[in-house]
Amino acid sequence: MTHPRPPISLCGLLALLVALLPAVAFPAETRTPNVIVIMADDLGYGDVSCYGATALETPNIDRLAREGLRFTSGYCSASTCTPTRYSFLTGTYAFRQEGTGIAPPNSPAIIKQGTETIASLLKRAGYSTAVIGKWHLGLGGPDGPDWNGQLKPGPLEIGFDRCYLLPTTNDRVPQVYVENHRVKNLDPADPLWVGMKKPSPDHPTGLTHRDTLKMDWSHGHNSTIHNGISRIGFYTGGHAARFRDEDLADEWVRQSNEWIEAHKDEPFFLFFSSHDIHVPRMPHERFQGATTLGYRGDAIIQLDWCVGELLDTLDRLDLADDTLVVFCSDNGPVLDDGYKDGAVEMLGDHTPAGPFSGGKYTVREGGTRTPFITRWTGTIEPGVSDEIVCTIDLAASLAAMTGVDLPEDACLDSFNVLAALLGKEGAKGREHLVQQDNGKRGNFGFRVGDWKLQRTAVPKKRRGPRDPESSLALYNLAEDIDESENVAEENPEVTQRLATMLDAIIETGRSRPADR
Repeated sequence: MTHPRPPISLCGLLALLVALLPAVAFPAETRTPNVIVIMADDLGYGDVSCYGATALETPNIDRLAREGLRFTSGYCSASTCTPTRYSFLTGTYAFRQEGTGIAPPNSPAIIKQGTETIASLLKRAGYSTAVIGKWHLGLGGPDGPDWNGQLKPGPLEIGFDRCYLLPTTNDRVPQVYVENHRVKNLDPADPLWVGMKKPSPDHPTGLTHRDTLKMDWSHGHNSTIHNGISRIGFYTGGHAARFRDEDLADEWVRQSNEWIEAHKDEPFFLFFSSHDIHVPRMPHERFQGATTLGYRGDAIIQLDWCVGELLDTLDRLDLADDTLVVFCSDNGPVLDDGYKDGAVEMLGDHTPAGPFSGGKYTVREGGTRTPFITRWTGTIEPGVSDEIVCTIDLAASLAAMTGVDLPEDACLDSFNVLAALLGKEGAKGREHLVQQDNGKRGNFGFRVGDWKLQRTAVPKKRRGPRDPESSLALYNLAEDIDESENVAEENPEVTQRLATMLDAIIETGRSRPADR
C-alpha cells in the first residue's frame, strides 16, 4: 500500500514532536550510582527465561529482572550492531551519520574525536570510564587502523579512560585484543596485516581448506581460517597476539572484575560489551552441550554466566546498592548467520524473538525490541514496566542523573527517560521511536504509542514511472503484536500522520529539542 505525502511544515511538525516528548526530572536529592551497561549481541526478546524462554534457563539475567525493572517495550535503535552501538554511545540516530553500516575489518573510527558520548558525559561528571568487549565501531584515522602502531583515535578519544577490545566482530578479522591504543602481545617481528584481498595464492581459506574446519560456514564466512573457523576478510602475522574463541567470555569477565575492583572507591561507568551470542558461536568447553539448542543456546548460558560473575563482584565489594545495572541487546535474534552451528536444526519449540516477527536485519519488532532490564538495589522497586525506552536514551538520562549539561548540538535523539528507567510512579517513557535496519536500504520502523509504521524502500529496478521511493504499512501493535495485518488502507489519516512525522524527524536532523 502506498500513499503520497504532502509538503512538510517543519516548524509545525517540530512543535508537534516537542509536545509528544516526555519531560521528566530526576529528584535532586537522590545519589548518583556507578553504572554498568551489559550489552548482549544478537539476543532476542524470547531468548531468556524471564522473557518466556522455556528451552533453557538464565538464572542470573532472571535475577536482574527479579531484583529490578523488566521492560516489555525496551528497544535498541537499529537491527544490526554497528548502528545500534553508534546511537547508544552518541545519543544520535545512526542513519544521520554516513558510514554507520556494519563496519568492515579495516574501518576507521566511526565516532569522530571530540564527539560527545555517554562516556564523555559521565567522565565530566567525575566517573572513571571503561569499555570491555566487542567494539565494531572502527579504529584509527581516515586511512583506517595502523595495526602495528597506535590505534587512535578510538574509545580513549571519545571519553573512555580504558578500553580492552575485540576490535571488530569475531566473524571478521583480526582475532586479537586491543588494549587502549595497541594490539596486545603483538610481536614486532611478526607484524599484523589485515585486508579484504587474498594476500597470496596459497593463503588458506574456508574455500580451499574447508575440510580442516571445526565449524563449517554456510554463507560468506569463507576467507581466513583461525582456530578452525573461517572469517570475513584476510589477515596474516600477529600470531602471538591471537586469541582463542572459546576464551573470549572469560577474558571479558576477568578484565571487567579487575577494573571494577580497581575503581570501587570512586564512581565508575563500565560498558560490558559481550560478543555472545553473535557468530561464530564457540562458547567455552565447559558450556558446550549445556542446552538442547546447540552452540547458540550454549552461548546464551555463557552470557548468563558473565552476568552472574559481574553481579557476584558487586556483591563481594558491597557495591550492589550503589550501582545501576542496565541489561540490553544490540539487536534481535538471527539463527543461520553464516555458520553451520545447529541453530536452525536444534531450535525445537524455542522462539528467539518471543511473540514478535522479524529479527536481526529487519525493522519489525523482533529486530529491535529486546530484553531490557534496569536494577539499582534499594532504589528501583522491582516490577515490570510497559513504558517505551531505548538504549539511545541512556546518554541523556544519565546526564540528567549526574547533573551534567547536555550540549545543544550533542545527543540529538536521546531523551531523558530516567524516571521511567528507575520505575518512578507516573513516569513516562518515549512517545515515539524510529527503528532502522543496517541503514543502507533506507527501511524504517516508526512506533508511536500502539501504532507502528513501516516505511520500506522500493528498489529502483522495481519502481514504475509513478511509484514512490518507498511503500508504507501500518500495524496496530495492541491488536497485532506480530505485525501480520497491514491496516494502512483502513486508517489513511493515521498512516499519513505517522509518515509525515517520520519524514520530519529524518529531515530536521534531530528529534530532541535543543532546550532539553
